[in-house]
Amino acid sequence: MNRHRLTRYRRRTALVGVGALTAGLLLTSPQSASAANLVKNAGFETAGTADMPYCWEKSGWGDNDFTFSTVNDAHSGSKAMKVELTRRVNGDRKALITESTECAPVVTAGKQYDLGLWYKSTTPDTSLTLFRHDATAGWQYWTDLKTLDMAGSWTQATVRTPEVPAGTDRITWGVSVYGTGSATTDDYSMEQVADPVPDPVCTGTPAECANGKWDVLPMENPVRSMHSVVLHNGKVLLIAGSGNSEEQFNAGTFTSAVYDPATGKYKIIPTPKDMFCAGHVQLQDGRVLVMSGNKAYPVPGGHGYEGYKDSYIFDPATETYTKTNDMNDGHWYPSATALGNGDVISFGGLKEDSTGSVTAELWSDAEQQWLPTWKVNQTWSYWGLYPSMILMQDGRLFYSGSHVFGNNIPGTGSAIYDYDANTITQIPGLQKKDERDQSASVLLPPAQDQKVLTLGGGNIDSNPEGNRLTDVIDLKSANPAYVAGPPIPQGTVDFGNGPVPQTGNQGKMYVSAVLMPDGKVLETGGALHNRADPVFETSIYDPATNTFDPVAVDPQARGYHSSAFLLPDGRVMTTGDNPGNGTWNHKVSIYTPPYLLKGARPAITSVIDTEWNYGDTQRITVDRPIAKAELIRPAAVTHSSDPNQRFVDLPLSVDGNNIDLNVTSNPNLAPPGWYMLFAVDANGVPSVAKWVHLQGPAALSATDGSAHVHSFADSLEGTVTEPGKKKTSQKVSPTVSGCDRHYGSINVCVPTAFPDEVKATTAARCTWLAKNDYGRLKVNGKDDPLRLDRNKDGVACGKGDIRRR
Repeated sequence: MNRHRLTRYRRRTALVGVGALTAGLLLTSPQSASAANLVKNAGFETAGTADMPYCWEKSGWGDNDFTFSTVNDAHSGSKAMKVELTRRVNGDRKALITESTECAPVVTAGKQYDLGLWYKSTTPDTSLTLFRHDATAGWQYWTDLKTLDMAGSWTQATVRTPEVPAGTDRITWGVSVYGTGSATTDDYSMEQVADPVPDPVCTGTPAECANGKWDVLPMENPVRSMHSVVLHNGKVLLIAGSGNSEEQFNAGTFTSAVYDPATGKYKIIPTPKDMFCAGHVQLQDGRVLVMSGNKAYPVPGGHGYEGYKDSYIFDPATETYTKTNDMNDGHWYPSATALGNGDVISFGGLKEDSTGSVTAELWSDAEQQWLPTWKVNQTWSYWGLYPSMILMQDGRLFYSGSHVFGNNIPGTGSAIYDYDANTITQIPGLQKKDERDQSASVLLPPAQDQKVLTLGGGNIDSNPEGNRLTDVIDLKSANPAYVAGPPIPQGTVDFGNGPVPQTGNQGKMYVSAVLMPDGKVLETGGALHNRADPVFETSIYDPATNTFDPVAVDPQARGYHSSAFLLPDGRVMTTGDNPGNGTWNHKVSIYTPPYLLKGARPAITSVIDTEWNYGDTQRITVDRPIAKAELIRPAAVTHSSDPNQRFVDLPLSVDGNNIDLNVTSNPNLAPPGWYMLFAVDANGVPSVAKWVHLQGPAALSATDGSAHVHSFADSLEGTVTEPGKKKTSQKVSPTVSGCDRHYGSINVCVPTAFPDEVKATTAARCTWLAKNDYGRLKVNGKDDPLRLDRNKDGVACGKGDIRRR
């Protein structure tokens, strides 16, 4: 048994990985039947050594009783291979093509291969397992590509591999049995998929077909929305609360709207509380859980923002809010991560007294309520505001380092949190960890790859120029660490006199990142400084090549409180901008990516069943050959943050226009809920999405946790922190939002630190404020920390103040 095949069962995981897929799929026209079979001794007719047929070997791991045998019950010829487990505590047994240059099929990077076999099985716990040979790293696990149903008579199974990763020269594969019972197999086949792909037909201008295009919609967003949720009926929930306006807060004017992309119309929704800077996440039934929000605006010289304990559920069917039980703490700016069992975990934010919450909160899907503190594992750690907590394939959480407001958490700035063990392990490599304020982090396509991209950011306290940094981490590594990625492309920046090209290392904070149906990431929007100097730059990141491609630019400023998100038709919608002078951009932009300007789109003509279970094979029909299919979780985004974004590949079995989709059995890869199902052709052109509902853990009871688990990041080398001493909160500065509240109204943000190029004189600072449209600023109280009211008349930046310098 070779070491590269060892996989261990993680105690902390329920059901993982038999549907795991590690790269995008590409399907073209089926190859002719005359193509060569790349499997040697595909029917086991030639004897070998060690009681195994020629070019086949035994493999597996764990505590189980097993037998490998060559039997006469063949599909064709006289022999077949039987693998049987009679007792299993953990682990699996596999009959695989021998890992050698003589036997392992040669493959070409970037190509795909159709795999087939005939089988009988007395257990549902079987899967098609692949390993690949990397020219540098040697043999290593690649993916479990297909779960085999139980079958009492000979049944054919076929599946297409992902594109072969770069550096791979050979693969080996076979059937893995990881539950008691047996699998008998025969007549293996492996054929390379033919290459011909029709050329796309450009339906726009050459520039549009290369870079896409932006349209600014004629109807403006009627609310100051800073939270955007794509609902499973295709509409968009836009939450404003008070919209960062103290006037609306004092008047009790709290708003939301529902936007219908099909009609272009908005409906104003009665909103019971100030959900300004709340947290939100989609529950598995499609309702939206909204947690905490703004209890009070800051008072100069007194308290800062305050969060309340209230929580609400928005129902897309009735378009109304309903109150839940209270959280244990207030949480202004909390995280919200959906878990594999349908629960929601939340960290951070500000309490009702403006201190930082150290209480982890857990929403129970079974009980439909927030659990009391004593039922939730606690480390009493302060994670900051909107910490980006991404669910890993084994149920742990990866804190990417993206957050809101000021410095990062102490240490390396990123970490893996293990809820079951209640430990935090620091993860190294994040560049300038204290300048990742309002950066963006996404779990890259496909989710099975377990790679995370973090890009951009700044710091509202020190107010440096936003950066161009990107970092990528492979969470499958034994000891994952961030590595530097390519810099974000530069665009233009508007300092108040019109856009000029960015120079030096100028990048941006307030970055938006959106997963696209073609497996790429759109990044757009941003600003150079705290609520000032909008940056106009948009590009597409390709995970396969680790490169950015600059594309058409959103003509609207999209800085603080902006959102960008994918619509079911494959376009991207952007909203909002709230600069420091307190104004709001109500204009809405729509981006049409290049893939929608390449001619006719494929169509999903039928979905046999919209209710899906983990481990299912689900059939759809399409109107023409497609390249791949995937599930994309709809957006729930605010402040550059949507840690629940994910793109889950669906391995294909193809029979003409009938496509069988193999659904992952791991709910940690695709937490239960509603998903957009896209079919994508060989030119990267997606269909309009169909909505499907992926069921929760109850659908997995039949397998009872027997699915084997590939363990990654199992022996972390970083500093490990166990639960600390219980405390009530973390002290937080009242200026946590980067605004000096001694000046102007509460929704005006005079920065606590001006950009470096602004001299520390009254005249220079007042000139900068005037250029950014702040207008007359009342001085609140007697303090003047920024020296803007030199003549002490109670008005900052008056004529007398500038003359006095």
